[in-house]
This record gives sequence, structure tokens and C-alpha cells, in this order.
Amino acid sequence: MDVRPGTPSLLRELNDRAALDLLLAGEPLTRAQISERTGVSKVTVSQMLTRLEERGLVAVAGEQAGGRGPNAALYTVVPSSAYVAGLYVEYDLVSAAVADVTGRQVAAVTVDPNGGADPVTLVRDAVSSACSSAGVSLSELASVVIGSPGVLDPRTGEPHRAVNLPAWHEGVLDGLRGVLHRPVTIENDVNLAALAERSSLGLDDFVMVWLGVGLGLASMISGEVRRGVAGAAGELGWLPVHGAPLPSSVGHPGGAGFQYLAGGKAVRELAASFGFAAATPGQAVTAAVRAGSAEFLDELANRVALGVASVCVVLDPGLVVLGGEVGQAGGRELAARVASRVAEICLAAPRVQPTGVPGEPVLRGAMLAALAKARSALLASVGS
Repeated sequence: MDVRPGTPSLLRELNDRAALDLLLAGEPLTRAQISERTGVSKVTVSQMLTRLEERGLVAVAGEQAGGRGPNAALYTVVPSSAYVAGLYVEYDLVSAAVADVTGRQVAAVTVDPNGGADPVTLVRDAVSSACSSAGVSLSELASVVIGSPGVLDPRTGEPHRAVNLPAWHEGVLDGLRGVLHRPVTIENDVNLAALAERSSLGLDDFVMVWLGVGLGLASMISGEVRRGVAGAAGELGWLPVHGAPLPSSVGHPGGAGFQYLAGGKAVRELAASFGFAAATPGQAVTAAVRAGSAEFLDELANRVALGVASVCVVLDPGLVVLGGEVGQAGGRELAARVASRVAEICLAAPRVQPTGVPGEPVLRGAMLAALAKARSALLASVGS
């Protein structure tokens, strides 16, 4: 292994990265502030900023008033130094967004798959549409992260099993990299939603239980998502629970396991039995909450609590976040009932709350993951 000695060029490189890393956090800083936070002299900071300006990575963004003498220049990262794209791919909708390296979203589009069978073409067109709307070329994207349901091969990053997306199979990732010519990553949708939740909560330890058409779990442990040896950690639909048939196939939980009790089809059927028929499970739960149907919410909470309790017995988390369309629709009414029931049937008594991320948490998580990759690459480029 090569060991680089502490040469002046290496020290300059490390100092420049330290300054850029500070500015990537988003807050404009003066030379004095950068000096204070890095422990480097103001003269050296001036040299660092000059080099970063020459590379087009930082620029003066204004002045800080106050104090004696002239106002101090405020430096910030040049937003256009890198762009990223995030996507959420589901069977009935593709959402895509583009942001600059500061995290500011500059465009967002939605695409109806309309029966399109080729996922590579579908994603390419969505990314191209978002870039066109943003006035950004594909070549300016430093990272593309795609959130989708299903299991990913931890060795290759390729989709391994996506029940709702039968065309989403091995070879898709290589195909996307081939047509986009950019760094592309596919990530499980619930894991990305948990990244968005982590950013919103400011917490590094919690679990997210995803309640929608399908069921999922993301375990955030010390700021990292647990993926499992086979990439199948969190496939909650297959969880054997009391009152449901055992899954007989790894192809699809179908009418078995936790999916049988709390999956989208089961929630719609339960809601309909209480007079809240709807096209989606989220709409059904929304109608029940608005009507104040305590009986329906109690029964739904009992079902959800079986899965949550099973997770809590193993992980004993301090916080359980209910995500997905059912978790969002049920809100605090459902969360409070789940917390109460879990405390009755297992030793753990975690806080339970609905997701705090509005809109599309999977897309938000994809953007955060893409930004992290782009910023890491930008830092690595300094001095190269």
C-alpha cells in the first residue's frame, strides 16, 4: 500500500478538502470563521479559498456586516459545481428530481409508466425529462440514486426480487449505467425513506415500519441502515405472525404472513367492512380517521402491533416510525393505538409516531443519498 508522506502538496490538499467540506454543509462562512473551525491560519485559509475559487468550486456570496473595518466576504459552494438526480420507481408511477450540490431542488417530474415494460428506457426518459426541465445536461449529473421496492443483491447492487416490478431484474443496473453514462445506484425504497426520516428527526437509532400496498422495515442503527447478508433485511411481508397462514413461497407473501393481516389489500378489505371502501389503503384509512372510527382504528392497530411487537422483541428500539401511505394516513391516531397495544404484548414499549417527512419520503431519501455520493466525489477531486 502506498503511503503518501506529509508533503506540502498533500497538506494543501487536506486543507482545501476541509474548507470545502465545511462549505458543503450549506452555511456561508467568512475566512475568519473557516480559520476558527479548521484551526488553520487566516493567511492559509485565503490561499485555500483562492485555489478552490480557481477550480470553480467556491465563490463569494455576499458580505458579513458588523465589527470594525470593512465587511468580511462570505464564501459558499458554487451550486452548479455538481448536480444529482433522485428517483422513486413504483409499478404505477415514476418520480424524478434534480438538485444542485447545495441540495436545492431545481426540477421535479412525474412519469406514468403506462404499461411500459422496459425499466431502463423508463428511467432514462424520466431522468432526461427532469434534466431538461432543470436546464441541466445528463453529463453534469454526478450521481443518480433510484429507490424501488424489493431486494437488492448486496454484491452487485442489482435488483434481485421486486414483487411489484417484475421487469425490475438483474441487468437493470448495468443497463442504466450504460444508457446514462453516469454513476447509478439502486436502493430499497424503505431504506431511503428511513434516510429522509433520519434527516428530519436528527436521530441515528430508530426503526421505520412501512405500511402500504406492500410492507417493509428499515432498521437505522448508529446512523446506518441494516441491509442483511442477502440484502433481505426488512422484508416484513414474509414475517410469520399469529392469525395468518405461513408463507409457502419466497416468490410472494401473498395471502400469508404479516402481509395477510396488514398489507394494502387486507387494509382495504378491513376498511370496507366498516363502511370505508376506497381505491387505495391510504384513502380508506384517511376516510376512517376523518369519520372518527375508533373501532376500525383499534382493529387496524391490533394487526399492525403484531408486526411491530415482533420487531421490538428482537431490536428493542426506542422509536418506531410508521411510514407508507397507511402510516401517513393513520397519523397520531393510529400511532398511539399501536404504541399502547405493543406495550401490552411485549417487553419493549417504544415511542411510536407517524412519519414526519411530507410528500414523497423515498424520493427525498434518494436525493439525500445522491447528494452524499456527489459531495464525496467532489471532495475526492480536490487535489487530483
